[in-house]
Amino acid sequence: MTYHPKSEFIATIMARGFIADCTDLQELDARFHKETVTGYIGFDLTATSLHIGNAVQIMLLRWMQKTGHRPITLMGGGTTKVGDPSGKDEMRKILSVDQINANADSIRKVFANYISYGDGPTDSPLVNNAEWLDKLGYIDFLRDIGKHFTINRLMAFESVKSRLDREQALSFIEFNYMLLQAYDYLELYRRHGCILQMGGSDQWGNIVSGADLIRRVEAADAFGLTTPLVTRADGKKMGKSADGAVWLNEDMMSSYEFWQWWRNVDDADVGKFLKMFTELPIDECERLGALGGSEINAAKVILANEVTSLCRGGDLAKAAEATAREVFEKGGVGDDLPTLELSRAELGDGMSITQLIVRSGLVKSGKEAKRLIAENGARLDDAVLTDAGRMIGADDLAEPIKLSAGKKRHALVKLTG
Repeated sequence: MTYHPKSEFIATIMARGFIADCTDLQELDARFHKETVTGYIGFDLTATSLHIGNAVQIMLLRWMQKTGHRPITLMGGGTTKVGDPSGKDEMRKILSVDQINANADSIRKVFANYISYGDGPTDSPLVNNAEWLDKLGYIDFLRDIGKHFTINRLMAFESVKSRLDREQALSFIEFNYMLLQAYDYLELYRRHGCILQMGGSDQWGNIVSGADLIRRVEAADAFGLTTPLVTRADGKKMGKSADGAVWLNEDMMSSYEFWQWWRNVDDADVGKFLKMFTELPIDECERLGALGGSEINAAKVILANEVTSLCRGGDLAKAAEATAREVFEKGGVGDDLPTLELSRAELGDGMSITQLIVRSGLVKSGKEAKRLIAENGARLDDAVLTDAGRMIGADDLAEPIKLSAGKKRHALVKLTG
């Protein structure tokens, strides 16, 4: 039987494909229908930027706020010191406290584009679990919280079970992570009246444990909701490009490259991605996703513009589109392309074209650059490159040159000084 939600939030996220599992969907829907709900998602601070796989969770928080509820973005300043074993084959590298704090500052800048922070009834408070985890007394924590968890149950968690089944080490510090995440939920319930934790499907065990802890300790109802693992039409995990993660922060990935990633998604992904990563009406998302032939390319431009506007701002989205039009439609250079700047000292008597292709970030190695040239996939100012040994000197760089890998990836090389 199909469930018909009463609340705007549950109806919205259900229609847009955000729900994988929920502890009690009907009761949670009823709470959203009759009161302002506070819910949270936790983000570990393992890098200076989140990637587009995390954008699913950020959009979930944004929809929560847009429908009149109160989202909490929990920065994992404390849990990052431990490391979440979920979905990992080996123990994460332990980061310094300074690095974790710097990552928090960097990540928060992107959140501010999606979510309103402040003290209003639906504003998101700025919360970092280091506030309480750093002050925990270990013995007290074991007595008050640890007694509610059995080893049998922890061993049944998929994140633990999968590591042990593959005979890969699971450190004691990681084993504690699940208790700490459950304790986060309890603290947020006590401090902010939070009754909902959301996250990716790999967090289901951790989320259910937190809701159960609140029921045991506070005799109160608490809920959990997870989103599905978002994969592309080719079956690959969302958030990756040929060169690695697709980062949300401008300093980790230029707006042009970010925009271009969305512009180049598979035709079959357009409708799904419009629903999950933009705020366009459902009917419009479905109409655009059903287009075929050359018309689907116009839908991809809309997708790229909408997502980039949300994440980076409208001005950067317009600049990225203008650069793409200049590069692809007019055969020009475009001011917003990724740019390699070389000093005369670096260039010296000249640099091989293969080195430049690597240095510009179009490929990862000289071997890859040579193969690209051999397969006629490399271009210099739109002319096919055939000589992998070609040297580029100062005279060649009197004006910026454009290097291309295939039809969709480009970079500029400029001489400075």
